Amino acid sequence: MATYVLVSGAWHAAWCWELIVPRLESLGDTALAPDLLGMGRDKTPLSEVSLARWADQVSDIIRGQDEPVVLVGHSRGGLVISEVAERVPDRIKTLVYLSAVLIPDGSSIADITTPFQADHAFNMFNVQPDGMSTVSSEGAAELLYNTTDADLIDRAISLLGPEPMSVHAEKVSLSVQSYGRVPRAYIELKQDMAILHARQKQMQEVLPCDPVIEMDTDHSPFYCAPDALVAVLRQIAGA
Repeated sequence: MATYVLVSGAWHAAWCWELIVPRLESLGDTALAPDLLGMGRDKTPLSEVSLARWADQVSDIIRGQDEPVVLVGHSRGGLVISEVAERVPDRIKTLVYLSAVLIPDGSSIADITTPFQADHAFNMFNVQPDGMSTVSSEGAAELLYNTTDADLIDRAISLLGPEPMSVHAEKVSLSVQSYGRVPRAYIELKQDMAILHARQKQMQEVLPCDPVIEMDTDHSPFYCAPDALVAVLRQIAGA
């Protein structure tokens, strides 16, 4: 049995793991899916959110577990789990990047070539003067849920919240001594239109992962293929 901590990506919160947590628990595992500060039901003002605060929050959760955890980060959540590994490397069994941002020390999302598919994708995001972004319903359906059933797309779109873009400009601070000694796995999503499959592979050229497992899904397998995702997570945890 394993303990999983599941970190959501941009615009998402704990709700996106609603089909995954009960499946893991039914198999005897422990699964924790926190709302990051300011996201979902958490009432922290987004203006007070930072990558460091998110990483501290998740690190505190991990410190409270009885065993080292399998720490899963989806999409932008990859930034968070990398920073958490720098803080509590001995409390993490493995990092799992689920089509997630994987960047080296001293880099930010803003520093690297955009992970999004094409220029037209940016027309689907709306960045407010206060630095918060939202994604249009059309953009979410096309980029995030392109192989997901319509009813689940509608549910997800109804729950998406604003994303603090300031986090995307923050540079990760990672060392070989801490982050570098935590095992890394990557789950590649072949039909992902948000972070293209080729881009997922490109990020691993700088920070290799083992194992690397492919799934033939969109950016959100927690909705379009929950049983398959659970099987992959448990395969990684067993390895």
